[in-house]
Amino acid sequence: MAKLLVIYYSRTGNTQKMAELVAEGAESQGAQVELKPVQDVEVEELLEYDALLVGSPTYYGTMAAELKALFDASVKFHGKLEGKIGAAFASAANIGGGNETTILEILHVMLVHGMIIHGIPRGDHYGPVSIGKPDERAGKQCRRLGERVAELAEKLAG
Repeated sequence: MAKLLVIYYSRTGNTQKMAELVAEGAESQGAQVELKPVQDVEVEELLEYDALLVGSPTYYGTMAAELKALFDASVKFHGKLEGKIGAAFASAANIGGGNETTILEILHVMLVHGMIIHGIPRGDHYGPVSIGKPDERAGKQCRRLGERVAELAEKLAG
């Protein structure tokens, strides 16, 4: 059974709701899922999971400082996250609010760690995005991301 960690930072609850939907999707595929706000994650925990799914609100087109601090601390494990699956999702206040740049920044860090990023051919290509509170469309994208990562983790483990 694949072990997935869904990490998020949320000030308003919007990104937290997205994280819950991502976890729900992964659990529907039989994955063992931990859902944690970033402030409850110790950097050493990143090594314990097959996949890391990270969600952030968009601040000036980039991830929240709390997530950046976790990634900065992960430098001491450079190379040890290689082969794990990575995914990202983001929320913003408006359509041009920087969701994609935030997701890409998270994915860049994951790629430098040697993680595997599963592209999305239909829907939100880089990862789910929400404008404010996740609506039905964003919720569907979040659940599907969790499902896809769980499916990939099982394929790689098998």
